[in-house]
Amino acid sequence: MLIQGAIGYACSTTSAETNMDLTLSGPSHPPHSGGKAKRLVILLHGLGADGNDLIGLAPYWAPHMPDVEFVSPNAPFPCDMAPYGYQWLSARDPSAEGRLAGARAAATILDAFITEELAKRELTERDLALVGFSQGCMMSLFAGPRRERQIAGIVGYSGRLIAPELFGAEIRSRPPVLLVHGTDDPMVPYGSMTEAEAALKAANVPVETLTCPGIGHSIDGPGLQRGGQFLLRVLS
Repeated sequence: MLIQGAIGYACSTTSAETNMDLTLSGPSHPPHSGGKAKRLVILLHGLGADGNDLIGLAPYWAPHMPDVEFVSPNAPFPCDMAPYGYQWLSARDPSAEGRLAGARAAATILDAFITEELAKRELTERDLALVGFSQGCMMSLFAGPRRERQIAGIVGYSGRLIAPELFGAEIRSRPPVLLVHGTDDPMVPYGSMTEAEAALKAANVPVETLTCPGIGHSIDGPGLQRGGQFLLRVLS
């Protein structure tokens, strides 16, 4: 994780021939209170990284949300463009069709993980928020609103909405969303946030945005602060 006030992008992608463990696991950060988790935040990393990348956000937010547990699973597939890291979907096929197929496959695995993690802690969807960076943002926006029971909220950093033309017809719930994006992002263009915002609003999903001037594919201090404020509000 690269902090410039920010989180950086670890580059890489997945190989279908590599052995894959489809049961998600990764690091976690227990509630700051030392007690039982009353809320859960699942952190979804970007391409070529792993769960250790985003679990680094937890120490910034945990003191303000003492009853929240943070869990940061590795994506299900080995990165197919590097000998390290994981991916939610392959970047080798950048077409809209390829991206959608990859998201559907990963969403099935992620959805099962969410259900299991909530059951472990005897929590409900209202106790859950998703935070995603890059591909993790894409998966949060894809899987979260397609759950039948509405989760508390989604924070999406430096990502995009996959298949926006299908979004309104396929979603089953409308959790509030915060989108944060840097104007100088070389990996996922800044305009992706505007496109996602338009599709979310068209589907009557409550959405807020934060533009981070001069920031690339990373999370800066103001983005980190705004994300924490949003989580505190929706999980209260």
